[in-house]
Amino acid sequence: MRVSLIEPNWPRHPRVRACMTTRAGGTSRGPYASLNLATHVGDEPAAVLENRRRLRGELDLIAEPGWLSQVHGIDVIRLAEPGPDTVPIADAAWTDQTGLACVILTADCVPVLLADDEGTCVAAAHAGWRGLAAGVLENTVGHLPVSPRRLSAWLGPSIGPDAFEVGQDVFDAFVDVEPDAAAAFVPGRDGRHLCDLHELARRRLSSAGVSRVESSAMQCTLRDATSFFSHRRDGTCGRMATLVWLA
Repeated sequence: MRVSLIEPNWPRHPRVRACMTTRAGGTSRGPYASLNLATHVGDEPAAVLENRRRLRGELDLIAEPGWLSQVHGIDVIRLAEPGPDTVPIADAAWTDQTGLACVILTADCVPVLLADDEGTCVAAAHAGWRGLAAGVLENTVGHLPVSPRRLSAWLGPSIGPDAFEVGQDVFDAFVDVEPDAAAAFVPGRDGRHLCDLHELARRRLSSAGVSRVESSAMQCTLRDATSFFSHRRDGTCGRMATLVWLA
């Protein structure tokens, strides 16, 4: 089976290439079946390496993608050369170099891609609720060497607004800073809330000056077990990859 990919529905410069993997087309087994691309979740290392090799071949990339060690933080790195010997700790990456793919891993969080109108730079960010609240998207936009008005964004599949139940701490983390962010929450069970991560990401991008945002909000990682890994649904599971690069 070939690697199964989602192509973002996202108007962009012809130089900008992007995709998101699904869980199909790999060699991993058990809870990681089959295209797990993460090395940190307990999968067999050989299977992950083969899955990454298949992905690189499917995309015809000239270099290994810039894999990150993600920690739900706000650090952003610049990819200036093919993958380093050590995996950097960061939750976003950007590049202005041809052929170097920025990549993030998710299994419920929002993968966010950015590109400028002229096709001179691209970025990928890992946006779970902690990163969103801390400012990972604003920090990513701030690292790019172009005006935010020249950027467009794509929000990939994540846990949906009718499936992501959170506590008062998450509600407060956003609403205490921006009262209007309450629009991204609806009352849930036992004093909890249902949270719309895509709406929160849109708000944070808007505050950073990015107004053109396309969203795949109808695709829920938790509800669609055939296509997506979901940490909230399964606990132990693989990760999808979302990549963007300049051809």
